[in-house]
Order: sequence, then structure tokens, then C-alpha cells
Amino acid sequence: MFPRGCRRDTLTAGVEATIAVLGATGVYGRHLIPRLVARGYRVRALVRRPEAAAVAAACGAELRVADVFDAASLRAGLEGCDVGINLATSLPGPSGRGDYATNDRVRREGTPIWVQACRDVGVPRIVQQSIALVNAGAGDAWADEDTVFSAGQEGTAALAVAAALAMEDTVRQSGLDWIILRGGLFYGPGTGFDDEWFERARTGKLRLPADGRDYVSLIHITDVAEATAAAIARWPSRQALIVADDEPARWRDVFAYIAAIVGAAPPEPGGRLGLPSYRVTNRRAREALSWAPVYANYRIGLAR
Repeated sequence: MFPRGCRRDTLTAGVEATIAVLGATGVYGRHLIPRLVARGYRVRALVRRPEAAAVAAACGAELRVADVFDAASLRAGLEGCDVGINLATSLPGPSGRGDYATNDRVRREGTPIWVQACRDVGVPRIVQQSIALVNAGAGDAWADEDTVFSAGQEGTAALAVAAALAMEDTVRQSGLDWIILRGGLFYGPGTGFDDEWFERARTGKLRLPADGRDYVSLIHITDVAEATAAAIARWPSRQALIVADDEPARWRDVFAYIAAIVGAAPPEPGGRLGLPSYRVTNRRAREALSWAPVYANYRIGLAR
């Protein structure tokens, strides 16, 4: 199952390993696949709608129709692969697509189907997308991979964390060789978040979440894609790693920066508080992956 010339503890860039990416049409997959192809891997994009997989097709990835809830399609798509990457989500975003309930179902019910399909066809290694929110601490405190979520026991965020933890448990108990990458809040090309923030600032509609004092741990979408490619190459076996930028920031500072760029007044408080405060460190990912974010903080990533 491991390609000739590839040591068991790494999949070195340039070897002809085959990597399957489930959720390849999402923004994460669209940024990851070109990087995997550029490193010399064969990439198989597992998608529900091939017509939406323009980036994967243009990069030369092989397209296979598969769904996280359809075991037979997963087995067919995964056959002969060396690594399976699960990026399947249904998170709501500025585009309006997706919802939290469906996303929780993808994590709780879809992940066991995915893992079993990998086992059935002999895929030895899996990478699972997760969320750094599972390590949200209390208030301003720094958190790492060992921090237990402590930002309240109710609400959408708590349900999302519970579903993510159930997903991670499935991966850990799979019997396969795994990596879990816990991403901060994505922004950058294709995510829609920063575009919406700038548009709201221009029209005077940008509001701070509550009073804006809570922390958010961001990650530029290109940085999380690079970290994932680095994880494939270095393979820090059976580790869960936080992938976030170097400088978590308060919402009031992030939004004030955006407003200043467009020449608007600093945003007022009173907006919906969608996420608990989380201030996570990327130290373990930097060390394990020999990786560092290009967009080390929001000022660099949001500059226009």
C-alpha cells in the first residue's frame, strides 16, 4: 500500500502516492488540491457534484462521485489510495449554504461511514479536518490541544464542539494511522467571511460581536492548506494539532482594522456573539510540521 521509495513514516513530496480528498469542492479542498498536485502526489477528488469540481479537474486530479453517507461510493473512490483526507462539512457561511444541524450529522454519522470505508479497502492513513474551537478556554486564557472546552454547555457552539469531539473519537478508534488538524476560523479567498466584513464596514453595518472583547483565532485558508500538505509529507502520526495564526486577536481590534482600511468609523458593539472566546496557540503544529503561517496575524492577512 505504501509506494516504492516511500518510508513508512512519511509520504515524501514527489513520490507517486495517491491521496483521496473527500469534500474537494469546498474552499479548503480547492486550496489544498493544487498544493498536493504541485508536490507530485496523485490526487483523487471525491465529490458529490463533478460540475462543481473545476479547480480539481483543472489541476489534473481524478474525479470520483462519492458521498460521506454512501459507503459503496466511498469504497469505490478510496480503492487503491495511500491516504484519505476528510474535509466534508456543511457549515453555514456568508453564501447562505449549509447549516449547523447538517454539519453535526456529517461529523457524527458520516465520519464512521468514511472510516469504515477506508478500513474496508485498505487505506492505511487518514487526515481529519476538525476545529480549534474544541480547545476554547475561558475568556482571555491561552489554550492548547490539551485544553478542555469550557465556554458554556449550551447553544450552537457547544453542540458543534460535541459533534467535532465525537468525530475525533471515531478517528482515534479507527485502528488506522491518523492525523487530526484543528483549524481556526478560516478567512481569505473563497471563504466569504472577510469579503462580508469589508462590505459591512463600507455600508456602516459592521457590528462587534457583543462588546468585541472576546478573542478569535483566525487562519488564512492558504495557510491551513499549506499546513495540511506539510502534515502529509512529515506525518506526525496520531496527533491532533491546532492550525491557527500566530496572534489571536480581539474582535474589536480585527473589525476596527477593517473599518480603518475602508475609511469607516470603528464599529459599534451589539452584534450577535456566534462563537465563544478562543485564544489558541499553534506551537505544536509549528514544531511537528516544520510549518509557520505566512499570514501570521490578521493585519497581514486582511491588508488590501
